Amino acid sequence: MIALLSRIFIKNSKSYSDENVRRKYGMLTGSVGIILNLFLFAAKFSVGLLTSAISVTADAFNNLSDAGSSIITLLGFKLSGQKPDNEHPFGHGRIEYISGLFVSLIILIVAFELIKTSIGKIIHPEEVMVSSLTFIFLSISILVKLYMFAYNMIYGKKIASPAMKATAVDSISDTIATSVVLICYILYAVFNIKIDAYAGIAVGLFIAYAGFKTLKETISPLLGQTPDPEFVKEIENIVRSNDSVIGIHDMIVHDYGPTRIFVSLHAEVPCDKDILYLHECIDNIENEIKNKLNCEVSIHMDPVDTNDENLFETKVLVSEILKEIDERLTLHDFRMVHGESHSNLIFDVVVPHKFKLSEKELIAQIQEQVRTKHKGYYCVINIDNDYSGITK
Repeated sequence: MIALLSRIFIKNSKSYSDENVRRKYGMLTGSVGIILNLFLFAAKFSVGLLTSAISVTADAFNNLSDAGSSIITLLGFKLSGQKPDNEHPFGHGRIEYISGLFVSLIILIVAFELIKTSIGKIIHPEEVMVSSLTFIFLSISILVKLYMFAYNMIYGKKIASPAMKATAVDSISDTIATSVVLICYILYAVFNIKIDAYAGIAVGLFIAYAGFKTLKETISPLLGQTPDPEFVKEIENIVRSNDSVIGIHDMIVHDYGPTRIFVSLHAEVPCDKDILYLHECIDNIENEIKNKLNCEVSIHMDPVDTNDENLFETKVLVSEILKEIDERLTLHDFRMVHGESHSNLIFDVVVPHKFKLSEKELIAQIQEQVRTKHKGYYCVINIDNDYSGITK
């Protein structure tokens, strides 16, 4: 159904990275989710009242909360599509992450209420009526929720939407929850085994687990998570494919929403080449990254002396010392300043997160090993953090 509706209402529906197309997919799936969840709520709430089945009634309100989640997702896509303004120059794309956060919180609230109500039914049990309508509507609900899981997961991946992926997780949680309720009714109808309230607790715990998982996934990009390694690798490959680039470092990926990615990095270039030619090369690289990866990029040029053999050999020696300390350590911006009594080696060292040594300890260890193995050299070291997630 979503595929058919997208062909009717969404122009260029296959251009999933296009901001306007993404927004329309989000609003379309959100609208369909509202309609389907309201239908399931009305059907199961009616059956729950007729049969006095707490698990069915709880499942009905779970669907009502899902309708609310779909409304939040729809509004999230609508608001995130607003153009940048003076107050928000990078756009409003993170609203989509916030909508996913609200969906996760609703999942947790529903889980808590379901567990609380189920405990009440264990303490004060009620007789449950068996009805063929219960089996019919629960079976229909399972099929509908499986469909909702499928389209939210498929299109959530295609348009890289955390909000839709959270909705997909919610849908599969509902599928399992309703399946448990259906099994309980089969056991009650065939063997007169009453585990309705206990099943409600089990379903509530499962929904809570799914809620915590999606909550973590939606909070992470808001806090500033490590960029996708494949995305970082693609940028590296494009930059290094230019013959004028010797090395790359200090890459930072800023995520302001699924379609609002900003990248900054330093590219090492030969210091003896024409500056206008190098500037043109960097411009070409920036345009290629922008066109291929749909992001904004800013590249800073770092001139490197490629003709000084002594500089090159010394850099290799220092790099080997770093590898002896930890294989993940790298250096860049390596320079030598010669004096009468000694030479200063000036460079930056990139360290991974949660590194075993403090900055002072690492600097002291590098300086000591350089002085021991190569007398006459003194190190002036700046410590950089790895923002790209390349070193683990």
